[in-house]
Amino acid sequence: MVKLVESPIDPAVVYNSICSAFSGSVVFHYAVVKKQAGTGKTTTSIEYKTQGDSLMELESVAGELERFWKLEDVLLIRRIGRLNVGEIISLVAASSPNSEDAFEACKSGIARMKRMGTIHKTETFTDYSEIIPDTDDKQHQIIQEEQK
Repeated sequence: MVKLVESPIDPAVVYNSICSAFSGSVVFHYAVVKKQAGTGKTTTSIEYKTQGDSLMELESVAGELERFWKLEDVLLIRRIGRLNVGEIISLVAASSPNSEDAFEACKSGIARMKRMGTIHKTETFTDYSEIIPDTDDKQHQIIQEEQK
């Protein structure tokens, strides 16, 4: 199952959404907005926007995970909108008869979700500057906003 949501991700609700009747392992990985990225600046928020068919891209990632590892179920949730420090950005959950497949599927899933081409972010800092990664995510453009 895949979801693209604007509202906060509730871990309790998510746990009840993944099938695990035949699994000995259920692994969840939550990615959260961190206070300080590699820029050395303090982050206040990150805004995520979709450009393209993000649900289709999530379905593709879920399909890859299911083909590569022995899973009972996989759940991918990606949040869009403005998120503050500490809020959950995305979730990968995998259930499997064995722990190794569940852990590896989560690890791969979160790595793939970080590189989604249909999700674009703008990170805002306490000094009111922003970083907008370009399309290949190798260079950044810094924009200085006027203080309100």
